[in-house]
Amino acid sequence: MTNPTIASLRLSSQGIGSKKFNTPEQVVKGLGAVQAQDFGQAVWGVGLRTASAGLPDVELAIAERKIVLTWPMRGTIFMVPAEDVLWMQKLTAPRLQAHDKRKQAELGLDGEILKRCRSLIERALHDGTPVPRPDLMTVLEEDGISTKNGLGNYVLGYLSRNGMLCFGPREGNQQTFVLLEAWVGQLKELTTEEALAELALRYFTGHGPATVQDFAWWTGLSLSEAKRGVESVSNVLQKIKLDNAVYWMSASLPEHQQEQPAVHLLPGFDEYYLGYKARDAVIEPEHDPKIAPYRNGVFQPMIVVDGRIAGVWRREIKRNGVEVTFAPFTPLEERKEDILAAAQGYAKFLGLPLIVSDI
Repeated sequence: MTNPTIASLRLSSQGIGSKKFNTPEQVVKGLGAVQAQDFGQAVWGVGLRTASAGLPDVELAIAERKIVLTWPMRGTIFMVPAEDVLWMQKLTAPRLQAHDKRKQAELGLDGEILKRCRSLIERALHDGTPVPRPDLMTVLEEDGISTKNGLGNYVLGYLSRNGMLCFGPREGNQQTFVLLEAWVGQLKELTTEEALAELALRYFTGHGPATVQDFAWWTGLSLSEAKRGVESVSNVLQKIKLDNAVYWMSASLPEHQQEQPAVHLLPGFDEYYLGYKARDAVIEPEHDPKIAPYRNGVFQPMIVVDGRIAGVWRREIKRNGVEVTFAPFTPLEERKEDILAAAQGYAKFLGLPLIVSDI
């Protein structure tokens, strides 16, 4: 059963509700990190949390090296504050080592091949120019290293998770890669305990109210590590009990914060849904499977009505604008104007005319 109190507080802490962030980089830092498995959707996830940023503003923050896309947690892609990449990766990488060993054995990768890959890619990126993914694949292939069956993509992800690479700015629809240290410059270093405390503080400030189990899920850390992180910052967070569970959130967030009724169109993979292990506070259990209906790890963009996930939506870029279609779980005729206003906000972010089918 959904919980309006939790939903309202999360809308506020995440910058989805009435209180927005000023810049794209403030969004990413405020939430700790923003999931970015789908670039086109991730940039909207950042844009909708700012007062007025458009797509060019988010792309500029990436090009200006304020935001970095890489693999800091759970073996998946996030937007991360540039200076924080290294300590986040060092904190979470040990939990991925067993998976890496299994995957390398499956792909036939050994230490010698990985060393060759590292050397070849480092040489290709040495002058600081971002290189598109297909070109790096060609570099490996020309040296006799097959990139088929996901091997090439695994190598790029592995080298990124281990602090050598990160994504550069996109070239059209192509992802590029750069050497992390050369791209970002000054990288903050923290001890393990400092990193646990910092990540816990950012997560619960930007996602609260959330549980320790939610934090462990989001980071990929063990439950004991997550508990240590929370305990170290418990004096600067507030603890509340809802539905017989203990939640943590920012000390400055009013416990009875109430967002005004509103409709939001969130992207797929959004932190409002994927930022938590338990999602029943914001979506009814019978509708939850509809967010990822094909069981392929792809999460649909969501219609959020007064904090409750009430349907999914899709967008298609066409010559004359962006077409948006809606699939509410139950009829939403009484909120039609609010849904259209939210769709207009998305079109404005893209800088395109809005084309809408019936709701």
